[in-house]
Amino acid sequence: MIQIIGLVGALIISLLIVIKAADLFVDNLVDIGSSLGISQIILGVTASAIGTSLPEFGSAMIATLTGSSDIGVGVVIGSNIWNIAGILGISAFVAGVIETNRQEIMRDGMMTLLTALILMAFLLITNEITRIVGIILIAVYVIYLWILIRAQRNNSENTKDEEKSKKKAITRKNISFLIIGLIGLIIGCRLLVYSGVELAEIAGIPEILVGLFALGIGTSAPEFVVTLNSAMKKLHSLSIGTVLGSNVFNIMIGLGVPALFMNIPVEPLSVVFDAPVMIFVTALLLLLAGWKMKLTRYAGLILVIVYVCYITIRIAISI
Repeated sequence: MIQIIGLVGALIISLLIVIKAADLFVDNLVDIGSSLGISQIILGVTASAIGTSLPEFGSAMIATLTGSSDIGVGVVIGSNIWNIAGILGISAFVAGVIETNRQEIMRDGMMTLLTALILMAFLLITNEITRIVGIILIAVYVIYLWILIRAQRNNSENTKDEEKSKKKAITRKNISFLIIGLIGLIIGCRLLVYSGVELAEIAGIPEILVGLFALGIGTSAPEFVVTLNSAMKKLHSLSIGTVLGSNVFNIMIGLGVPALFMNIPVEPLSVVFDAPVMIFVTALLLLLAGWKMKLTRYAGLILVIVYVCYITIRIAISI
């Protein structure tokens, strides 16, 4: 009984930490980005995406180095499906709408779909992620970063001098709160996942359900709070950019770097079911968001329903 009370208390405390940390991270990330003249979408697909993807990257690395490398692919694919169908779906439903534009769809959205297709192709050809595949994945990510840098340079050159003069200076407070917010997100989310999983095991919930929660949803908790927080504050480009950038990072770096150390075997079910679902939800997102250049509440509901169907079928065929 004491253990349950302690876990419930940890769950509540971690939730409060995550909410406050998300506020600090988003607000100061936007302030710093504005001061540097960096657009919201580029902030989303780089700084925010990489920062919130650390749990997935860490999980994949730890799994590989401890001899459980097959888990790494499950972490990445499960997280990517949840990021789009779950996180963006819920965020769009709660916020009412997440607006987007053609550049976000054609550049970052298509890059997200391309990375999913590249991963699927390698899984079908090799049935594992080898060192050569890892090098290719990392190289593709470097090219993507180069494209983003060029886009930011063009954006900066088009910025009027009058607008530049209105920019606020970056303060130590901004940098400190940004770092504190990111650390708070990582620690708070890890505590949230731990307490949630422990409570689920005590309640006798099947291991497969606990595993899917911990690997897919749990490691994506930072993306969820940042994306939802951004959507509620009408920072639409930061919201969708965080998810798209995170999915690209998860595949290219989250799997590419561990593959440099050893070959990563892939669970057959991930090849024939999970990876195709990841491609499907990515394509569905581009279709829904690109139709009227916004992700409406109804579109968000469709994505959530798709995720519920996926998780239901996944559990059914795994038991």
